[in-house]
Amino acid sequence: MVALKNVSFSYGAIQALDDVSLAVTEGEFFIVAGPNGSGKSTLLKLMAGLEQPHRGTVQLMGRSLASYRRRERARQMAYLPQSVPLDFPFSALEVVLMGRHPHLGLLQMEGPDEMAKASEAMRRTDVAHLWNRPVTALSGGERQRVYLAQALCQEPRVLLLDEPTAALDPAHQVRLMDLLEDLRQERQLTVVMVSHDINLAAMYGDRVLLLKNGRVVCQGSPEQVFTFRTLEETYGCVVLVDKSPLGRFPRMTLVPKRYLKHRPKGENRS
Repeated sequence: MVALKNVSFSYGAIQALDDVSLAVTEGEFFIVAGPNGSGKSTLLKLMAGLEQPHRGTVQLMGRSLASYRRRERARQMAYLPQSVPLDFPFSALEVVLMGRHPHLGLLQMEGPDEMAKASEAMRRTDVAHLWNRPVTALSGGERQRVYLAQALCQEPRVLLLDEPTAALDPAHQVRLMDLLEDLRQERQLTVVMVSHDINLAAMYGDRVLLLKNGRVVCQGSPEQVFTFRTLEETYGCVVLVDKSPLGRFPRMTLVPKRYLKHRPKGENRS
């Protein structure tokens, strides 16, 4: 569905991405992780067509992303950034209905079908009760869920999410991730998500790409990527890795300095 081949990108003299290649298949939950400044958000912007690679190619469903017209691309792909500027006090419903614009004709107004799709998206993201509230009056977590509802209302085949759980409480984090998992199964939705939460990435990701300083450290299943050695080298801190009691995926525990002397010898370092 989405492929990058030998992609590099710079902000002036700052190299944000260096020779990055990946391929995301239909219906896959693909998670991008890595420390601050590693190029994760830039990678997502290149996938969304908001930035153009200085070298390499970006493809959407086998075609060059640059060959898509903006409306055509918006019918296939939705992008939710870390934060959305709040310039006007639109109601939550109005914001969600904006997700239908790529599917409407010029000057065409939203009809009953668009209202039904918006209502369903708001119900599934637990913001239906905010229907008439201005987004400027919502909490950060509520706004995040409203904008996710907008992305779902767009009915894309590929959903790009930049740290969508960052402003959410633990309950809404799990509900959001469960919703994305449900949509993958119902619609064969392809999800590419940037996340700092490596435990969420291990629980939900089919594959994980780990970035550091704009380069790929490794990519593969959570079991392949999230090892003691890889995490310590990438993040520069001690992270214990063991098997989660919930399934066959790793569980990570950060070790503060005060507890380093208590770390069991022979802990998983492979």
